[in-house]
Amino acid sequence: MTFTRSDVEIPAEGATLGGWLFVPEGAEGPLPAVTMTIELGGIKDQGLEPFARAFAEAGYVVLAHDHRTFGSSSGTPRHDVHPWQQIADWRRAISYLESRPEVDERRIGLWGTSFAGGHALVLGATDRRLRAVVAQVPMISGLRIGQRRALPEHQAAIDRRYDEDERAQLRGSAPATVALVSKDPGVPALYRDPEVVDFYLRPYDSDVEWENRLTLRSSRNSRMYEPGVYIDTVSPTPLLMIVGTHDTMTPTDMALAAYERALEPKRLELIRGGHFSPYLEEFGAASAAATEWFGRHLS
Repeated sequence: MTFTRSDVEIPAEGATLGGWLFVPEGAEGPLPAVTMTIELGGIKDQGLEPFARAFAEAGYVVLAHDHRTFGSSSGTPRHDVHPWQQIADWRRAISYLESRPEVDERRIGLWGTSFAGGHALVLGATDRRLRAVVAQVPMISGLRIGQRRALPEHQAAIDRRYDEDERAQLRGSAPATVALVSKDPGVPALYRDPEVVDFYLRPYDSDVEWENRLTLRSSRNSRMYEPGVYIDTVSPTPLLMIVGTHDTMTPTDMALAAYERALEPKRLELIRGGHFSPYLEEFGAASAAATEWFGRHLS
């Protein structure tokens, strides 16, 4: 099915969310819809469009938006992550979809990946306007992921940096920033794994510039975020989890243990590879699983 893509702006409290709206052509009557957004520190141009196109080709209106302070969305300080603000903004995006004349407001699904896959669990459990949820390689526990990423002997130094940044903000300084990814050990960065660095730094075609930068407090906010506690209350909304077999960013074992706590209706789609395989070599399997799930529950 052919479709059009247009830029849209979604008013949110204190900011405007920039998004793309994909609308299938030639359809009669309001259509089911999918709302989606991207991972920690990324922008929609870095991997959302292929999924959005797959859903639009299947006959869904699709809204893909940038998080506040990133990409085409406004908000300050830039490159600042607050999970609960992102959830509130996404709830506003759902309301925006409901208001569109092309959309059947009774048939809206949600797709989130990585950090936003955690948001998918929270919204699936707390927003009953949603009729189906897809959580791709979702973050389950910020605390446990943070503990795995840092050796115990390094944790005290990390905490000191957080505390120094907090005290500096009290004195009027802007939040400290670090690189999101870097292979250079001399550059302060959140991620150094070559797979992560290569994914974020790969070229993409867009007029929207992505900056390799994140506020330091975003890391602390991420470590305090525990979306997995919501997983057993997503039901009765149908939940699909797409999990990589060798994911070390949002670890496979955490995702599988969380899936066991989820209630029916649910489905697990295991795909080969690590955290980024759904975007790359396993895109076909990941997008087909999500499209089939929406087809089953939004038709």
